[in-house]
Amino acid sequence: MNQPLAGKRIVGNWKMNGDLAANAQLLRALVDGLQQAPTSHVGVCVPAPYLSQAAQLLAGSPVCWGAQDVSAHASGAYTGEVSAHMLRDFGVRFVLVGHSERRQHHAESDALVATKAQQALAAGITPIICVGETLQEREAGLTESVVRRQLAAVIHANGACTSEVWVAYEPVWAIGTGHTATPEQAQQVHAVLRAQLRAAVDRADRVPLLYGGSMNASNAAALLEQADIDGGLVGGASLKGADFLSIIASANNAAATY
Repeated sequence: MNQPLAGKRIVGNWKMNGDLAANAQLLRALVDGLQQAPTSHVGVCVPAPYLSQAAQLLAGSPVCWGAQDVSAHASGAYTGEVSAHMLRDFGVRFVLVGHSERRQHHAESDALVATKAQQALAAGITPIICVGETLQEREAGLTESVVRRQLAAVIHANGACTSEVWVAYEPVWAIGTGHTATPEQAQQVHAVLRAQLRAAVDRADRVPLLYGGSMNASNAAALLEQADIDGGLVGGASLKGADFLSIIASANNAAATY
């Protein structure tokens, strides 16, 4: 079982970007920029074809690597799927589960997301559960009910093991749009998720809550100062070495919430 970690967590999500040459340049710049082990915990979620490259270039560094999705099945006739066992062979530390783009473009349900989390946990991989509302849902005043529903499915399926997951709040309206929730808006939702976890599982305070809505070099410090924001799930900015290192520096300067 995973042990609670002190300090902030910063995880980059490359989405469907990269190639061998660009990846090597970015990962080497990241490792070079973190010559000393950072106070925060740093990782990158890379496309599945590049997991081997990430493992080779990041081995022995303070940077962990993860995957962007996992199958809900352990094995079998599921062409194109990647199982948790396969991911474990590449030494992944964590995997994104239920990212809003998966929910939107692949119609992933709350139940499917919960099952994927089960598969990851069974393989000893930490699932980063993504939850968040659309602009229409926010304007209708449904933000809290939406994120609570999404997290409740994971809690129901995983029970006490929910204390081993990470949760990322990613308002859909702030992903890749250049818009971001204010620190106060983000903190409000994180506080709701924290309370829900505390009411449902023991050791709930060991579950890191990350903000994942267009965190960048200019807004990271203010977001990471919030009481219930334990780190960031960083999209576009994680593809720019200098920007990602700046966000990590902000995380290092922020007080740990544990």
